Amino acid sequence: MVLIWTQFGVKHKNVNVKCKVRVMHRGDSSGSSSSAESTKSEQDTPCLAIKPTGKDFYKVLGVIPESNEDEIKKAYRKMALKFHPDKNSDADAEDKFKEIAEAYEILTDPKKRSIYDQFGEEGLKNGMSTAGQGNAFRNNCHTDPHATFSSFFHGSDHFDIFFGNDKDGEEDLFNPFRQFPFSHVGGFSGSDGGLPRGQRRLQGDEVVHDLLVTLDEVMQGCTKHVKITRSRLNPDGRSLRSEEKVLNVVVKKGWKAGTKITFPREGDETPNNTPADITLILRDKEHTQYKRDGSNIVFTAKITLKEALCGCTVNVPTLDNRMMPLPCSDVIKPGAVRRLRGEGLPLPKSPSQRGDLVVEFQVLFPDRIPPQSREIIKHSLAQC
Repeated sequence: MVLIWTQFGVKHKNVNVKCKVRVMHRGDSSGSSSSAESTKSEQDTPCLAIKPTGKDFYKVLGVIPESNEDEIKKAYRKMALKFHPDKNSDADAEDKFKEIAEAYEILTDPKKRSIYDQFGEEGLKNGMSTAGQGNAFRNNCHTDPHATFSSFFHGSDHFDIFFGNDKDGEEDLFNPFRQFPFSHVGGFSGSDGGLPRGQRRLQGDEVVHDLLVTLDEVMQGCTKHVKITRSRLNPDGRSLRSEEKVLNVVVKKGWKAGTKITFPREGDETPNNTPADITLILRDKEHTQYKRDGSNIVFTAKITLKEALCGCTVNVPTLDNRMMPLPCSDVIKPGAVRRLRGEGLPLPKSPSQRGDLVVEFQVLFPDRIPPQSREIIKHSLAQC
């Protein structure tokens, strides 16, 4: 009679337990080998490795099982850019791109990776659990490779990377100061819309709005809050969502009407266009007392014919609510102008200096003159 004793082991990652097969004949003492040759034969028995079944995700990304997360990310970046269907026209590029995304999602998730390392792809599918954990984990989700790609590149426009603007190379991928000049991307191939493969998205047309400001706001400077509603791409790179945002516009002292303030890439985005710029143009609100002329403000003083001929003192209101007396002893003709220096708006390039308050006279003529007064006027003006 022959007795067979076996011990199976697993050879995976850092675990390497040999599989021993011992043949025992009747009469062997306490299960031990009958000779030194038998012991030597045991030691030389080759290992039977039980490998996890399914895909080798380490091989898919071209890394070794001991690779850390940064190495896996670098490998994913390289492979995803190589096989992205918008760049690679091979027939199997789409399938390869999906497989790369699946490998990345599993190997960068500590729980999934632990299960995969012990039980392979089948372990993920069949709901295996890791040692010491009672709850089984089942991997039934289907990875969207384009969403994974967009999330990895933080919503940047991968066409810039494809066609020459990715100058930093792999080592700069994890640099927190790396700038991504475009917004939200996804896969733009197939029948869901978007651009043909390899074609770069252009920026949308500039959006222009007027921004009304009062003279008091220009005088003091202010911050305006402009609420906008815009369209943005979802992570799938195809569908759109509507979102609101508040733009904070700092209006500096003395800014002139027509000044433009641009908010780059804060406008609408579409599958075919990167976000548009928003430009706000300063416009003056109509004032009840003044008109604006650059850094000067114009006040119209209405006086009677008598005041125009005989002289008067006009009280002129200022922007900071003072009243400034303006004596006029000479004859004032219609349209005559006087200036109060330094009572206008701040100069844009030198806010400590101010323009003038220009007083423009409007003479009010009477509708009729009594006959007696007319004779007196004739006599008085005979020498004029």
